[in-house]
Amino acid sequence: QVQLVESGGGLVQPGGSLRLSCVASGTIFSINVMGWYRQAPGKERELVARTISGGTTTYLDSVKDRFTISRDNAKNMVYLQMNSLKPEDTALYYCNAVITRWRYSDSRDYWGQGTQVTVSS
Repeated sequence: QVQLVESGGGLVQPGGSLRLSCVASGTIFSINVMGWYRQAPGKERELVARTISGGTTTYLDSVKDRFTISRDNAKNMVYLQMNSLKPEDTALYYCNAVITRWRYSDSRDYWGQGTQVTVSS
């Protein structure tokens, strides 16, 4: 079994900062991709940022220069530093990972339960 657990969400004023964390646990051979998605009420889930083994990162255009994704491979963790937060960043943020559980098995997607980020004055 693999589990992803997020933390760090909360209520913050516009212009403020939050740091989300996600840890993957269980039987894990390798983690190929780790990232963050978000879903606001009435909207589809969208990719916010992701990092691929080897260092390639991808960001949603609207968060570039404000959000930074980073990984700690030794701890199976991924972080999202969010600065200059805006009300439109309000959403449920999900951690995602593409994980290979054993050396010769296929990789698959895993999701956390989500952590709420609310940006409001």
